[in-house]
Amino acid sequence: MFTVEERDRVRNRLVEMSRKDPRLVAGALIGSTAAGGGDRWSDLDLTFGLVDGATVENVLADWTTHLVSEFGAVHLFDLPYLSTVYRVFLLPGNMQVDLSFTPGNKFLARGLKYDLLFGNALERDQAKPLSPGHAFGLAVVYLLHACACVARGRMWEAEYSISAARDQALLLACHHRGLKTTYGRGFDDLPPEVLEPFNRALVGSLEKAQLLRVLGRSVDVLLCNSQDVSVLASNLEPQLRELESSQ
Repeated sequence: MFTVEERDRVRNRLVEMSRKDPRLVAGALIGSTAAGGGDRWSDLDLTFGLVDGATVENVLADWTTHLVSEFGAVHLFDLPYLSTVYRVFLLPGNMQVDLSFTPGNKFLARGLKYDLLFGNALERDQAKPLSPGHAFGLAVVYLLHACACVARGRMWEAEYSISAARDQALLLACHHRGLKTTYGRGFDDLPPEVLEPFNRALVGSLEKAQLLRVLGRSVDVLLCNSQDVSVLASNLEPQLRELESSQ
């Protein structure tokens, strides 16, 4: 596992490289280590704005070559988001490094925690988060699919769908309390009395009876945490209650 000192050395080298790249108009440290945050397990996130005429594709290709040759990095995947492309790397010692590039200097989301490294950064409006109604609807679809999978004897697929529905219920609980809703970041901050019922919605066996019981408990936690979509939840509760007994 990498050390904090190793992560700092990689960060300092990447900052040095970015300052020397004439295609970059601005750069910032973002993510958990920005503003003095993070811990020894935190990954490294750097984002950059490009000068006019520079393309994200060319810059990404050059930076990938540098990271592979100098750090032994492995390119895991890309994540396009609006006009930004995030490229995720894994370095020796299991150090995750995320680099993102955006045309122009309007490359920081409004309200984002960051440390400006160089240049003049302009903030852009954040994309609207998924609504509680969207999360509830996803959970319903996952539960319906789980029920069908149990009937078909596709137990692993049923487990996947039940777990996905449970995660949407946790997301709704976080949204109701103003906690983070992405990537499970707010789950551990929920009150113990809210989290306790979710323990009974964990899949512990692929046996049909067990999957149906957990499916029913997932319906329970979904409905109990749908305060922000109470009318929708109330309308669909009778149909959701039928799922456990529909086999």
